[in-house]
Amino acid sequence: MLHWHIELVSARDLCYTQSMTRRFTAIVEKDSESGLYIGLVPGIPGAHTQAASLDELGRNLKEVLSLCLEEAGQDSAPIPEFVGTQLIEVQA
Repeated sequence: MLHWHIELVSARDLCYTQSMTRRFTAIVEKDSESGLYIGLVPGIPGAHTQAASLDELGRNLKEVLSLCLEEAGQDSAPIPEFVGTQLIEVQA
């Protein structure tokens, strides 16, 4: 499993342009049947996509994150902090 940090940059107009960068962690898996890369951002409802290449997946994730955050607006609940993953072994 590949973990990505994605920076999403947005600008606001006050009397000047102010940039705000937010970082998100995406979990990336490769589907063995389709060969597509699948990415999702934990804690952001709807923030998932797929693509044929990792470069395309990164672009798609930035786009879907922008849309999810725009839809949630400024008054939404705080975004949970991604802590990590755990490897769990079970008997098959």
